[in-house]
Amino acid sequence: MKKILTGLAMAAAVTAQVLTAQALAGTLKVAATAVPHAEILEFLKPSLAKQGVTLDVKVFTDYVQPNTQVNEGRLDANFFQHQPYLTEFNKSRGTQLISVVGVHVEPFGAYSTKHKKLTNLPERAQIALPNDATNGGRALLLLQKAGLIKLNPEAGITATPRDIIENPKKLRFKELEAATLPRILGQVDLALINTNYALEAGLNPAKDALIIEGRDSPYVNILVVKEGTEQNPDLVKLIAALKTPAVSNFINITYKGAIAPIY
Repeated sequence: MKKILTGLAMAAAVTAQVLTAQALAGTLKVAATAVPHAEILEFLKPSLAKQGVTLDVKVFTDYVQPNTQVNEGRLDANFFQHQPYLTEFNKSRGTQLISVVGVHVEPFGAYSTKHKKLTNLPERAQIALPNDATNGGRALLLLQKAGLIKLNPEAGITATPRDIIENPKKLRFKELEAATLPRILGQVDLALINTNYALEAGLNPAKDALIIEGRDSPYVNILVVKEGTEQNPDLVKLIAALKTPAVSNFINITYKGAIAPIY
């Protein structure tokens, strides 16, 4: 009986040690779109685990819930967006989210399965755009840069088709949720697609885009948290990890120029 009690006591002690170790090891719940954001975070899991941080990556297919859930405290951070989108989201939704580190640039591009050159676009061609304010405006600015349209100078980065003041080819615009654009590519003449969704669909922005932003794009993809939580020690470790040469090398090797690290 004494041996049994001793064995139980030892087992209880081991269990207590395990629970203590688990309590000390932090867990960060981070929302991300699948490509490239979740892949970059998955790459970091082993190195963060060595620092006592368990990274729990939650993959989302939309641009709303990741911000909503971070603001509500259900998630610790998200990684999918750029600062103009975040600024507009905070303004329209009353959220208190902040950027804590920039990681990479995803040059925005226009794709077509019907035409090999922009000059081949016919009159009244149908153009698909993201329906959120900042990415829709970003798409229109890219079309303006290509000489297809001219926008009201006062429209800025949140321009909409209503801000078009010159449209020589009488292009028609269809605004859709960003995630759906690769799926309807064959149904339109041209689609302006965020690079994360383009990569998921097997498109290579560097090769397949008919027009694409330059590397000087101001739309750096950022890690976002709720204001006031940025000093979380485990979060600080994640921020530091995202700024390492290892992440830059992973991005360069994996995406072959489709996206560009900023460090």
